[in-house]
Formats: sequence, C-alpha cells, structure tokens
Amino acid sequence: MKAQPAAALLDARSRPLHDLRISVTDRCNFRCVYCMPKEIFGRDFAFRERSELLSFEEIERLARVAVSLGVHKLRLTGGEPLLRRGIVDLVGMLSKLATPEGKPVDLAMTTNGSALPVMAQQLKAAGLRRVTISLDSLDDARFKAINDVNFPVSRVLQAIDAAEQAGLGPVKVNTVLKRGVNDDEILSLAEHFRGTGQILRFIEFMDVGTTNGWKLDAVVPSSEVVSRINERWALEPVVKTEPGETANRWRYADGAGEIGVISSVTNAFCGNCSRARVSAEGQLYTCLFAGSGYDLRALLRGGADDAELARALTGRWRQRDDNYSELRAALTPGNRKRIEMSYIGG
Repeated sequence: MKAQPAAALLDARSRPLHDLRISVTDRCNFRCVYCMPKEIFGRDFAFRERSELLSFEEIERLARVAVSLGVHKLRLTGGEPLLRRGIVDLVGMLSKLATPEGKPVDLAMTTNGSALPVMAQQLKAAGLRRVTISLDSLDDARFKAINDVNFPVSRVLQAIDAAEQAGLGPVKVNTVLKRGVNDDEILSLAEHFRGTGQILRFIEFMDVGTTNGWKLDAVVPSSEVVSRINERWALEPVVKTEPGETANRWRYADGAGEIGVISSVTNAFCGNCSRARVSAEGQLYTCLFAGSGYDLRALLRGGADDAELARALTGRWRQRDDNYSELRAALTPGNRKRIEMSYIGG
C-alpha cells in the first residue's frame, strides 16, 4: 500500500517546515569581513569544544525525527562544514534518511570550497547531492582581502570544477554584494558563469549578527543587479519550483543558463520561509535573525525518546511567528540581539 504524504507541520503564519539547515561546526578557516571579521574572531576567540558539539549520531537522530515531521531538505553548514572531522561519514548517515513517502532526502552543503578539490568525490559517493560554494570576487587581490586569510580565487574556481566533475550539481555559486566593495563585478561575474551550467546567485548584504558592520547604504538591491545584467544580456523570469525558495530566478534569453538573486533586505520572503536551523551545539533557531534558540542538545543527552524530540520540534515550530526581514525598517537599529551567521550557517 502506498504511503500517504505526512500532514504539513505549520507555524503560526501557516508556513510549513520543509528545510532544516544543520551547522556542524562554528569554526571556519576564512575570516570574511561580512561574516567572521578577524577583529572579533581572532586568535584568542573561544570556539566550542568538541564535546559541546552534537555528535554525528545526535545529528542523524535529530534529522531523522525532523524528516518524519515533513522536512525533505537537509543542508549542512558551518562555519565551514568541511572542517568537521569525519564529515563524509555524517553525509553517509544522513543520505540514508527517507521521507514518510519513501523519497530520499535532498542533502546539500554550503561551503567555502577550500577542501572540495580533495573531498568532492568522497562526498558524492557518500550521498551528498549538491553543493553551494561562496565566491565574492574574481579579482584575486580583492578576494584575498574579503576572506582576510590570503586564500586565492584560483582555488575556489578549482573547487567549483571539482564539485561539477564529481556530480554535485547543478553547482550554485553565492556572491554577497556590498556597495563599494564588489558591486563593480556584477557583469564580470555573470559573464564568467554564463554558459557553464553553474548557477550564480547574488545575495544582498544582510544584517545577520552584530559584528559585520552592516549599514543599509552598503546593500546593493537585487532589482539593480537584475537591471544591470539585463542591459547586457536579456533576462527572463523563471517560475519558482517551490514556494519556500529564497532566490528569485532569471534565465538568459539566449539559453546561456540562469542567475538568482536573494533579496532578504529589499524584498523580504518571510511570508513563505520554510527553514529551521540547528547550531553546532544543538540550539534550534526558527529565523536567521533570531536572538536566542531552543536547547535540543539537552533533550538529546537527557534521555528524551524520539516522540519527545518530535513534540519539542512540533511545539517550537507551531509557535513560530518570525518575520524579522518584514519588520526591519520599523525597528530601531541595535535594539535587539541577533545570532552570528557563522554560528548557525546562512
């Protein structure tokens, strides 16, 4: 007998829980100025001890319960997830999960790409389906200044190629735009990835956390990005395949692929946000801009059974009323705590 689809778990705004993003480490080998600025995350910064992080068994158990409640997309994040020792083993464990209807979960990862050239094939073999790689500039000197650890562009481009060759595609490439920093590269980035099958996505600079020096005048609106590219190569809108997608998609009229724009600042998509996030040590966050989380690790290590975990996830999601991006303009700057992106992933 064919399994019936699980009833959607809805929050207070009738948004379903479809996506779970799991941070596996709070560490990163980059110090990107918009995420982990070196003056804050320096040599003396105290990262989490290994014992504080969720074990792979705890992550698998939590993900399994979440999938039973309707989650069908799992994304591994960080920090930099490839820094977590044994990450290929975790991918193998999660890739075996299936929805109540028997469909495999959509397992993806967001990475800076630094270790992908030597790990892409292993990750694919373990069951990873797709990767998203961060690349904020094609100019080597500028990219090194942005990542602030002297990491060259060429090695990220090698990572993108390695991911594609391993079958981890379509590879998505994320570029965070800042006015006066890299917005002059919109066309050169678009030209580089046109016709490659790799999907370039421009992300508005967001006020995640409190350490990245966010200012509204540093935001390059997605509408401007689309307009500038459209002036050079005609673009056509692409209908979203799922309502919870963060990116608005545009394809080149000449068939050279597509781009995406993520407009959390100028065109908030809170209304259909279907994502929950779990930090590396097991805090559940129901919004990227949240100031506090819910301690799932205490349940995992306190003897809770799967039914209790399911009730906790269900209860937190049903209470969820987050819509920070819709309210941003009305809020007083600095009047609320926000968790850092490096802590819960993007």
